[in-house]
Amino acid sequence: MWFARLYDVPRRERRTRVEEALATMGLSDVADRLVSTYSGGMVRRLELAQALVNYPLLLILDEPTLGLDPMARDSVWEHVTALRARLGMTVLLTTHYMEEADSLCGRVGLMHAGRLRAVGTPDALKAELGPAASLEDVFRHYAGAALTGNAPEQGGLRHARQSRTR
Repeated sequence: MWFARLYDVPRRERRTRVEEALATMGLSDVADRLVSTYSGGMVRRLELAQALVNYPLLLILDEPTLGLDPMARDSVWEHVTALRARLGMTVLLTTHYMEEADSLCGRVGLMHAGRLRAVGTPDALKAELGPAASLEDVFRHYAGAALTGNAPEQGGLRHARQSRTR
């Protein structure tokens, strides 16, 4: 309810919007509990409910399904996709899950070591590598040697290990 007020949701719509956001994220039955009693996955779903309560035109999600089990992830994406269609909402998503990017995104930007390496539709990026390529294959292709640890100046695995021991 606090987020609905913060986002200036009209008073007459607040309760409905809050109930809808909680139901969307599967939290209706625990809405009266203190957040400190929620599991990590429940907290992630609550954060999404808070972001959705004002029906944003642009929803920016930074790894929203991190730490969620596969069923909870599917549920989140099902609801975000439905809201996106209903409200005409644009979703900007960062994720390490290439299968999520492949199935959810109309356009993808692949970053590695702080640089944008490739941009395009998932299908177009995969087609560049061949008919059996996955989006993960595309990422590996554009990340190149930096994943092997052979290029510490580019943030490879060896560089990461060295920086953790210092």
